[in-house]
Amino acid sequence: MAFTLRQVRYFVATAEVGQISQAAIHLSISQSAVTSAIQELESLLGVSLFIRSPQGMTLTDSGRHFLNHAYSILRSVEDALKSPLPDTSIEGSLSVAASYTVMGYFLPYHLQRLAQWYPGIQLNLFEQERETIERGLLEGQFDMAVVLTANLQHPEIAAETLFSSERRLWLPNRHPLSERPSVGLEDVAREPFIMLTVDEADQTALRYWDSSHLQPRVILRTSSVEAVRSMVANGSGVAILSDLVYRPWSLEGRRIETLSLNDPVPPMSVGLAWRRDLEFSEPMKAFREYFRHSFLAPQLSSSRR
Repeated sequence: MAFTLRQVRYFVATAEVGQISQAAIHLSISQSAVTSAIQELESLLGVSLFIRSPQGMTLTDSGRHFLNHAYSILRSVEDALKSPLPDTSIEGSLSVAASYTVMGYFLPYHLQRLAQWYPGIQLNLFEQERETIERGLLEGQFDMAVVLTANLQHPEIAAETLFSSERRLWLPNRHPLSERPSVGLEDVAREPFIMLTVDEADQTALRYWDSSHLQPRVILRTSSVEAVRSMVANGSGVAILSDLVYRPWSLEGRRIETLSLNDPVPPMSVGLAWRRDLEFSEPMKAFREYFRHSFLAPQLSSSRR
């Protein structure tokens, strides 16, 4: 029996949603195809990857270990398919600032790919808060930034959004709200709430809470995403955070579920920023072109037709 990417993709999809039926819907295939792929993979590896129960599929220790390898396999394949030949003609340095969330959950993978695309460009990286990034762009300390674009405030800062990550409700496994056909902020307001503060997440949250004329029952305000993850997974409360920072498991190995809310909650938008009147250098053009190719190429192609 051969090892296939299909098996890995179906395994990852099931691990992330915790149910074969939901994985099949996400993949637009039959449940039997997902079941067969997982069984084939378990046979090849000689271990059980999931504990099966009426409530769904829970990863075993071997399954959690293999999940990390599966993510690496899929990233490597995606990288091989997307990366063009290196452009060694562009040389120079580029000072790039990024906020905490962007630096921790988005940039590392792209930094490695950028080094392959443009080996002649030296990137100087700075992790800063939004106000410091805006000031640095205006004063010429930073050439460009990768930020949460909705947070930007200075009118002299230009921005281009690359993608938007939906904010969903985070719940511990088997929480009563996960059994409801729909959940809104009124339901969430009755639960103990963990409020993330980093990258002005609390200010964003309070805006959509205020617009709903409701208030969360906050039991903890923290700048640590991992603290939120662990507290939710261990049943201390719930949170509303973006898919960008979501991982299905806490550090303790407990599962975290997510639900889309039926009330309007703005997504978290990530993109590039620069001083509006700045003339782009060749390294700046290359940096922007990489991200445009990675995230906007289908949109740009469609707009030209």
